[in-house]
Amino acid sequence: MPLYQAIVLALVQAFTEFLPVSSTAHLTLFPWLLGWQDPGLAFDVALHAGTLVAVLLYFFKDWLTLALCGVGLKYPANAPSEEVAQRKKLFWYMVIGTIPGGLLGALFERKIEDHFRTPYVIATSMIAIALVMWWADSKSRLTRPLEQSNVGDALTIGTAQALALCPGVSRSGITITAGLFRGFTREAATRFSFLLSTPLIAGAVVSHLPKLIKLHKSGGLDLPLSTLLISILVSGVVGYFVIAFFLRYLQTHTLKVFVFYRLLFGIIILVLAFLQAGAR
Repeated sequence: MPLYQAIVLALVQAFTEFLPVSSTAHLTLFPWLLGWQDPGLAFDVALHAGTLVAVLLYFFKDWLTLALCGVGLKYPANAPSEEVAQRKKLFWYMVIGTIPGGLLGALFERKIEDHFRTPYVIATSMIAIALVMWWADSKSRLTRPLEQSNVGDALTIGTAQALALCPGVSRSGITITAGLFRGFTREAATRFSFLLSTPLIAGAVVSHLPKLIKLHKSGGLDLPLSTLLISILVSGVVGYFVIAFFLRYLQTHTLKVFVFYRLLFGIIILVLAFLQAGAR
């Protein structure tokens, strides 16, 4: 893969990992649409490592506070006891919410990767989730801040996150949608989504990293190390700014533009897939 293609895909990953439009769908479909060779899952993992760094850096203070409070420490030292108790609960809500996605990933990730990365599945998922997202964005009360989260939110949003294993669903899209159905504000639903996604993204990267290193050493990954590192850097830096932009955007805007994008993109992919099948 030429360097420019790797950088393009790194930019695609950075924008689509955090916006509710499905990074898996775009990383699968961009090579298909442009006639490029599919770089495969190993390269996807490298790009996810970049966006993992982005979300860890952006929410570093949040995770540090949650983790320390979660294990019973008072942090910061001058924080009111009520805030410490709430943060402790939120940490364990994140732990609970991670379980459904972790279990389904361990059981079905390989089967999904082998059988569901097709234009028809991706397009259908893009359209279906767009309609559900529109419904949630229109009907949500938009009243609850993140501080009012509870175990029911963790289970609901965590179960929704597990559905993101299907290409085209979008981890951020389905979890933000679930958060809206629970009455969160758009910004609170998005923060919950990003915090909840961090452990699973980290787990996926860590579990696939040995395979990526092995492939690179054996020559099975046709990419120089410099290209991989540049791709990770691009996806990480751009991803950081995408997170900041999206959280600010949702303070004053709805999700309609992403709903329209998903619908349009899904329809275009279906049409192209049917035309390609008819030409064979």
